[in-house]
Amino acid sequence: MAMPLRQSIKVATYLAEQKIRRRDKFPLIVELEPLFACNLACEGCGKIQHPAGVLKQRMPVAQAVGAVLESGAPMVSIAGGEPLMHPQIDEIVRQLVAKRKYVFLCTNAMLMRKKMDKFKPSPYFAFAVHIDGLRERHDESVAKEGVFDEAVEAIKEAKRRGFRVTTNSTFFNTDTPQTIVEVLNFLNDDLKVDEMMISPAYAYEKAPDQEHFLGVEQTRELFKKAFSGGNRARWRLNHSPLFLDFLEGKVDFPCTAWAIPNYSLFGWQRPCYLMSDGYVPTYRELIEETDWDKYGRGKDPRCDNCMAHCGYEPTAVLATMGSLKESLRAMRETVSGNRE
Repeated sequence: MAMPLRQSIKVATYLAEQKIRRRDKFPLIVELEPLFACNLACEGCGKIQHPAGVLKQRMPVAQAVGAVLESGAPMVSIAGGEPLMHPQIDEIVRQLVAKRKYVFLCTNAMLMRKKMDKFKPSPYFAFAVHIDGLRERHDESVAKEGVFDEAVEAIKEAKRRGFRVTTNSTFFNTDTPQTIVEVLNFLNDDLKVDEMMISPAYAYEKAPDQEHFLGVEQTRELFKKAFSGGNRARWRLNHSPLFLDFLEGKVDFPCTAWAIPNYSLFGWQRPCYLMSDGYVPTYRELIEETDWDKYGRGKDPRCDNCMAHCGYEPTAVLATMGSLKESLRAMRETVSGNRE
């Protein structure tokens, strides 16, 4: 796991505090969506399917920051839509960083070089650039030519300026072990991004393309082959060892959707950002009034093919903290990959 040591210590301390306080449900990271508008129309995303009036809305800074503080989560993933289209996104980031929240700004990078001057390098801030493959494959997934090249140049510029840069790659049933290896080798070895996050595509119900999402067995076979030959140990993957075991089918876990709650223009979304069973105005209502036990594989048919990080990475993290053996394993990988 390539998470910087400072961040690993803060998350471990936070988890220990939750255990001492006997809290059985708490957030690890908040998925914050301050807008739904985007400058791309990716086939696997359903956010821009909202009505035009909703796409014009922008979340006020105080509301965005207040939601994160209300939850108490140590980390924030700012998504959308394309968050760099928000006119006050830099202020949202600035205030969250001032509160010592670890902030990942998820972006397709089309506006990244133009907006970079609005941000300052910080150990609490990272650009998280969406990269789903090499040039042809990525541009096809986002339905626009030239996006891959712009993302690469934006990553290079951000690294040159001292920003922490991570990537987020989603893989579909059109991917092969070789296409995964190629893009992760490129990100890891050529661009030298700080960390990489990966996830099998989940059948997001509003996405225009419903034919290319992975099933459970497909996912396990795909990642088992991609991770072979020492790749998994070599890549700077921003995941717990147990989650990577999960992707390979070495272990299985229940979903822990409550640990990565989503807050958007509509409020707190239940149960997760991939499914919409209603919204509530407060984090407490989300936790206390959602029937979490009815979700997950074998419980809700919509969950049957899901192995997305938002539901299963938290389970892996909690399982790691509950095992001395797994904690030491994660610590070894953190220290070996640390570049704080």
